[in-house]
Amino acid sequence: MDFDLTPEQQQLKEGAIKFAQKELNKEIITRDRKSDFSRGGWNKCAEFGILGLPFPKEFGGADSDILTTLLVMEGLGYGCRDSGLVFSINGQMWTVQMPILHFGSAEQKNKYLPKLCSGEWIGANGMTEPGSGSDSFSLSTTAKFKGDHYILNGTKTFISNAPVADVFIVFATVDKAKGFMGVTAFLLDKNFPGLKVGREIEKMGLKTSPMAEVILEDCKVPVGNRLSKEGNGATIFNDGIEWERSCMLASDIGVMERQLEECVKYAKERKQFGKPIGKFQAISHKIAEMKVRLETARLILYKVAWLKRTQNKAGMEAAIAKLYLSESLVKSSLDAIQIHGGYGYSTEYELERDLRDSVASTLYSGTTEIQKNIIAHYLGL
Repeated sequence: MDFDLTPEQQQLKEGAIKFAQKELNKEIITRDRKSDFSRGGWNKCAEFGILGLPFPKEFGGADSDILTTLLVMEGLGYGCRDSGLVFSINGQMWTVQMPILHFGSAEQKNKYLPKLCSGEWIGANGMTEPGSGSDSFSLSTTAKFKGDHYILNGTKTFISNAPVADVFIVFATVDKAKGFMGVTAFLLDKNFPGLKVGREIEKMGLKTSPMAEVILEDCKVPVGNRLSKEGNGATIFNDGIEWERSCMLASDIGVMERQLEECVKYAKERKQFGKPIGKFQAISHKIAEMKVRLETARLILYKVAWLKRTQNKAGMEAAIAKLYLSESLVKSSLDAIQIHGGYGYSTEYELERDLRDSVASTLYSGTTEIQKNIIAHYLGL
């Protein structure tokens, strides 16, 4: 494995940091309090090239390799304090754009990918239902074939980007008796009759990433909007979720690096009992542990990138990355608050928002417990 970064890759990461610090952090405390999604920030990220990074140039992308993409996302996470915006961007890239790229027809790719890469359209992935979370394929949403179209009925929940989405990838079953073999994916434009975005869902963290229910009531979907063939939904979902687990937390590496630097700076400046608090072992050891978590997480993530580039798959390793990075992010966020004491608990220092945002990472893309199940499965258990 060779993780030697080129000067161009380093420049791209540094460029992403400077861009994010300059353009994406305005009034974030107020926007977080109001759960305000930044469409302006979204558009600026698209103009900078974030949304098209790993996608072909013919669709408006940059054709970047996966490691370069992860480095830019790492820089975005370091520089951007609006983790909700970064989460929404990641959600679209890996669970909407990537499935269309890998499984879409030429017509579907040409219709959707340029508008998604450019930021003109926003995408959402509709898998989760009120009765199916970790048990992803036990879907109640149905798709009935009617000649030249399908009729979809069901309710989706916890759908990120739903309130602002222009296109949805929706998973439904054409035959419940077939189990996961009946799951099929569809591309739904927001103006399809029978598609309705329901109540918005208020959250503990990632407040600037909008989330809502999606309700399908006799929603008519043309056959041409089926993504791949009938029964291929599980394959599409698993491909997207592996990309998501492989790449989505790269931005959180940036968050952990920023937290570490802020804690080192604070521990040198803050004095108690006549000396900097960093001289106390209770503080210095926490910072040392934050550094170990950061470096370990980065190496795990870069290994996943290497595997995806050389073997095009990294099922177990992606689960390991998702498990370790998410748990490490929560621990480092807690340590950062503890090191800053009462100031860390205050909104002004912005560390409490990091903690609130971090908790979601142990839930989305499969919970911590699900990642352990996946790893055990790969080990033959």
